[in-house]
Amino acid sequence: MQGLIKYHGLKDEKLRLPYHDSISVATAPLLTRTTVEFGDFRSDSATVDGRNAEGRSFERILSVVDEVRRLAGIRSRFRMVSVSDFPSGVGLGASSSGFAALATAASSAAGLKLEKPALSALSRLGAGSATRAVTGGFSRWRMGTRHEDSFAYRLDSGDIDMQIVIALIENVKQTEDAHREVVRSPLFAGRLSYLHDALSQMEQAISARDISRIGSLAETDTLVLHAVTMSGPSGMIFWKPETLSLISEVRRMRKEGVDCHFSIDTGATAYVNCTSDAVHEVESRIGSLGIRTIRCTVGGPSRLTNEHLF
Repeated sequence: MQGLIKYHGLKDEKLRLPYHDSISVATAPLLTRTTVEFGDFRSDSATVDGRNAEGRSFERILSVVDEVRRLAGIRSRFRMVSVSDFPSGVGLGASSSGFAALATAASSAAGLKLEKPALSALSRLGAGSATRAVTGGFSRWRMGTRHEDSFAYRLDSGDIDMQIVIALIENVKQTEDAHREVVRSPLFAGRLSYLHDALSQMEQAISARDISRIGSLAETDTLVLHAVTMSGPSGMIFWKPETLSLISEVRRMRKEGVDCHFSIDTGATAYVNCTSDAVHEVESRIGSLGIRTIRCTVGGPSRLTNEHLF
């Protein structure tokens, strides 16, 4: 999942309620598959990409599963296995994908039949951006003021053929630390004042299927968000030299008439949004920098399958 008008900062860390609305687009074919079972197990357990979840990671999983157990009125232990077909911790939205899958699988395993708003809100307890991964496509997360009214809903984008070329640049990131620091950046108030118009303009661009405008707005929001992150107490800079090379190459392509724009969530990895006419040139030019690429299109919502992992 790629943030377009990105969320940054939590006014309630327990419920993961944000300071403002945000808009994203799901990235297919990247997937997380998760299987959950409740039963008479000795203890709760969770495995993510072949490793046992523990510490803060396991606490976040429990925040979702405990709410499922509360809603279903059960006390059974659970076991979970989750596998993603893309790297985590590099700015590709692995936590959003993972917790959307967990909320979908766990609620079904417990016998709950939740509508999308409730499922979106449930996933938010693990990762805020998961709200929009549940609904997929182009989605807007309404910040809300309490658990029940902070969820995402799908925006009408019609049949939009937006291409997304991921420039995979690995770097360790501390997203939760960045969220905690936003209010201490001298630029955060400016970001909040800019967001109302930015969100409205992004919705209009999506409705008009204007890929160039979507890309331009997401690129501006990238610079605004990272300015806030860089100006917090820790001066967090997630970009690497390859990220800056990518930015320069995208700007160079635009001067040459290739309609493309970069977008960077919290991390070093970048998305380059473009049309199908430009995607081959974009892939080739990014590849010439020695950066691995993954081509994506607009993805769908979380869904149940019969492809169980155990």
